[in-house]
Amino acid sequence: MASNDLVLVTGGSGFVGSHCIVLLLERGYRVRTTVRSLSRAEDVRQMLKVGGVTDDQANSVEFAAAELMSDDGWEAACKDCVYVLHVASPFPPSAPKHEDELVVPAREGTLRALRAAKAAGTVKRVVVTSSFAAIGYGHPDRGDKPFTEEDWTILEHSATPVPAYHKSKTIAEKAAWEYIQKEGDGMELAVVNPVGVFGPILSKTYATSIELVVRAMKGQLPGLPQLSFGVVDVRDVADLHLRAMTDPKAAGQRFIAVTGDFMTLQGIALTLKKRLGDKARKVPTRLLPNILLRIVGYFDPTVALLVPELGKYKNGSNAKAVTMLDWQPRSAEDALAASAESLERFGILK
Repeated sequence: MASNDLVLVTGGSGFVGSHCIVLLLERGYRVRTTVRSLSRAEDVRQMLKVGGVTDDQANSVEFAAAELMSDDGWEAACKDCVYVLHVASPFPPSAPKHEDELVVPAREGTLRALRAAKAAGTVKRVVVTSSFAAIGYGHPDRGDKPFTEEDWTILEHSATPVPAYHKSKTIAEKAAWEYIQKEGDGMELAVVNPVGVFGPILSKTYATSIELVVRAMKGQLPGLPQLSFGVVDVRDVADLHLRAMTDPKAAGQRFIAVTGDFMTLQGIALTLKKRLGDKARKVPTRLLPNILLRIVGYFDPTVALLVPELGKYKNGSNAKAVTMLDWQPRSAEDALAASAESLERFGILK
């Protein structure tokens, strides 16, 4: 149902943030978004138009300058808002030198958004974008048993090393729940935990998750590590944010955003070949031996992050989002094909 309520989306220039804005505008909401610099405003408006909104809708978006590591601008950003979608969080393409480069901004930015939302006095509910990274890591092998929203990534005495990004999402989400419990004063919280986010990009600057499709399509992968992960379309992630924002049942809940069963990298490669035909001729399908990646991991810290997950099959369930919020995501195949098709439109695969 359309609404004229004002919604703040943090990180409007990002992949998930921009798609959230598109959907909010299509459904009649007024939107304000944070960017690190107001000079990005025109870039974001162009992205929204690529996403299908009208010039008038794109021009109606208000912009506020705010950063995860500074208090400046947050209170003004939340002023008069009924809902806040806190999407902004650091997601680098490779491992940071120190985990605090990710952990501190993720945690502090989340708490800044919550404090400012509470101070505004008008915010009914905040939806925080967390990640499956806060659910399915550091556990001993559990075979075929899928992860659910009851699970949390294990940071202390974990069965396998937990990368810095996964720590940052886990710590930030726990901080959000703790804040709401102790200081929320009736303000509600819901959390969305997406797996690997794919789907159509809206600008030439694409999300870290899309890098896999870029490298596969360009033939830049010598072969495929024996890894599996979940796939979800960014448009469905945005839809789940809006359902978590307004549905009374979503208050105090977290929701895994995944289309269905996790896919192996080989499965993803075969899907791209099937859906894109000759355009995907450079996509490799050969599996790399685990021992080779373990050796490379000694010299390459980015590869080293993959080593603990080699040969493991994880799975996550979307049953809660589907049954509680009537969420109906696209297939993983459609999400992956949409990624490749949009990359081609922007000339990135040349």
